[in-house]
Amino acid sequence: MTDAAEEPGQAPLVPVFFLSDSTGISAETMGNALLLQFPDLTFERTLIPFISSVEMAREVVAQLDAVVEEGPVAPLVFTTAAVDEVREELLRTRAPIIDFFGMHMDKVEAQLGARGLREARRLHGIGDVRRYNDRMAAIEFAIEHDDGLASRHMDRADVILLAPSRCGKTPTAMYLALQHGLFVANYPLVDEDLDTTDLPAPVRGFKDRCFGLTTTVSRLSRVRQERRPDSRYASEDQCRFELRRATAMYQAHDLPTVDTSAASVEEIATVVIQTLAKVRRRAGNRSQTGRDQRRGRNPQA
Repeated sequence: MTDAAEEPGQAPLVPVFFLSDSTGISAETMGNALLLQFPDLTFERTLIPFISSVEMAREVVAQLDAVVEEGPVAPLVFTTAAVDEVREELLRTRAPIIDFFGMHMDKVEAQLGARGLREARRLHGIGDVRRYNDRMAAIEFAIEHDDGLASRHMDRADVILLAPSRCGKTPTAMYLALQHGLFVANYPLVDEDLDTTDLPAPVRGFKDRCFGLTTTVSRLSRVRQERRPDSRYASEDQCRFELRRATAMYQAHDLPTVDTSAASVEEIATVVIQTLAKVRRRAGNRSQTGRDQRRGRNPQA
């Protein structure tokens, strides 16, 4: 998939390949984290996942070498292949290759004094069945408790996101569930809730798990316009009222908050996790929050 067409006078596209014997998510994440440091360059990104055999690896190497021959710019290759035979075959390419797994695994094994399994599909696949099942259960919980759809089992929530509509509750909840296995409920603050600074009844007993989201008036109005054009719901006056009253509620209960207007869902999720961990450490009640966030296990189960 090409990021942008090459135009006369522009630097040529840099072909980038992400290789993996699993989904390729890790290769993309780590590779893109490096590429972001070069905003003046344009990249043509290609993901090649599930390279599960030496034969497939040889085909990929032939593809990479063909790109090297065609020029004018040599491709940059990132790989997280874990299986030794596959990784060693991929390293035969003439293209410059950055082997994330190889460069770090040796150091980890040396430090631990043990050899790792070096198996594919252990992070984003189902190699760790318990962790995978925990994440699936967390996703089901997030769906069931999306936008206040259900208030039952709220005591099982690790996190309860509070915010007016369209402030980013649902994507944040889904990300926390999928990536961290956390049980997340999100509760939309509507006009009736905003008439007072009291916490809404369904979440009132779980203040230590509540996290407020906010944004800017202009961004909230713009997002709502896409959903309900020229409505009172999308007007700046209504957005301003809801955000002001939501902030008053957060402040009245000293809830941790994050501004989602200029933050990615990954950044928001990280702030949520780190902030709530600090709050619970200060309160000295980590064992009473329903689930052990580090292990994704219910200590009362």
